[in-house]
Amino acid sequence: MTEAMRLDGIRAGRLGAEDLAANFDDLHPALSDHEALVAADRCYFCHDAPCVTACPTDIDIPLFIRQIATGMPEASAKTIFDQNILGGMCARVCPTETLCEEVCVREVAEGKPVEIGRLQRYATDSMMAAGEHPFTRAPATGKTVAVVGAGPAGLACAHRLAMHGHDVTMYDARPKPGGLNEYGIAQYKTPDGYAQAEVDWLLKIGGITVETGKSIGDGLTLEGLRDAHDAVFLGIGLAGVGALGLEGENLTGAENAVDFIAALRQQDDLTQLPIGRHVVVIGGGMTAVDAAVQAKLLGAETVTIAYRRDRAKMPASRWEQDLAASHGVRLVFGLIPHALHGDDRLREVELAYVGPDMAPTGETIRLPADQLFRAIGQKLEAVDGLSLDGGKIAVTGAGRTSVTGVWAGGDCASGGEDLTVTAVAEGRDAAMDIHAALSESRE
Repeated sequence: MTEAMRLDGIRAGRLGAEDLAANFDDLHPALSDHEALVAADRCYFCHDAPCVTACPTDIDIPLFIRQIATGMPEASAKTIFDQNILGGMCARVCPTETLCEEVCVREVAEGKPVEIGRLQRYATDSMMAAGEHPFTRAPATGKTVAVVGAGPAGLACAHRLAMHGHDVTMYDARPKPGGLNEYGIAQYKTPDGYAQAEVDWLLKIGGITVETGKSIGDGLTLEGLRDAHDAVFLGIGLAGVGALGLEGENLTGAENAVDFIAALRQQDDLTQLPIGRHVVVIGGGMTAVDAAVQAKLLGAETVTIAYRRDRAKMPASRWEQDLAASHGVRLVFGLIPHALHGDDRLREVELAYVGPDMAPTGETIRLPADQLFRAIGQKLEAVDGLSLDGGKIAVTGAGRTSVTGVWAGGDCASGGEDLTVTAVAEGRDAAMDIHAALSESRE
């Protein structure tokens, strides 16, 4: 058997433990005290700062940076957490290059923004490392709220409700709370178990009970939750994954990118995680990039992202695209999956060229592929009784659904961008609306 034949297919251990540890090290190492002071000194502390407007959670960015500059990182963290209780995670995973940093005056004038994301991480890490929690729980109100989904929206909602004295029961289908933060983000963005550490820290507010292994339709009903609680918040995300609709899609080696990322995130020993020699990813969002880059870091020889439109329309930011390219991922545009070929398992992916109108040109190419990851978007698993808008739960105002006493936020709800920071904002705002409604009912 030749070396090429031996390495073909999906197998574990393409790289040793030392190489994998280096590959999956922190993407953005934390700033030292000196580096943080130097970075903070670049801020102009603008009045009516555009970075604040660009932040979905409305963090007072000039204030928290000034607090770092004056040697008060814990006060800076409190400023951040007042608006975004998951500020530590958002500092790591938010596309700051297209949000706050894109509109930074330094970026506009010099092409190099203040490193807002890294400064936010510096501040939040300082407080969390000290084991402090910046909020105390108000006296118990006697009201109970069910939060379904322990992802960013659900966590933000639960924390804000608990802070105001309501008792919260949080339900999640998976074995651990955290949602997207725990199961759906590249390992190199949140190494060392940060997602769970953040959840544990958040729960220090008290008043929140977590029950895992339960979801709507699997142990829970919306009607039952409404009967048992004074209010319900749904932060259930988008659990369904679309299929390509091609013959051969059931071949061994064709799988969902989100499942691959989740398996990687829960794998203690990456030398035991199988990966193909040749990998193709279908899609153009951050999930596609996360899957592709991690496939390369695990030792795949070739990794290709195929996206149906041109580069400018790719949902993943240019920074994410460049990150993929810097790791040796090939990005190809104007291509859609046409056929999957193989016998006992996947061998080739055939792609068809399309024009700007998405009509096939008649030309195709074939790429060798042991493994294909679908990253073509996710969809809502419908909840009976709720109105939908564009395939998501229809909401008005701060997350009110068509059913009285039920709110929703995050990826499952209509409106907004599918970002961690947006989900946090929606969960927080829904919590305040729920609190107001419960306060009125008490009066």
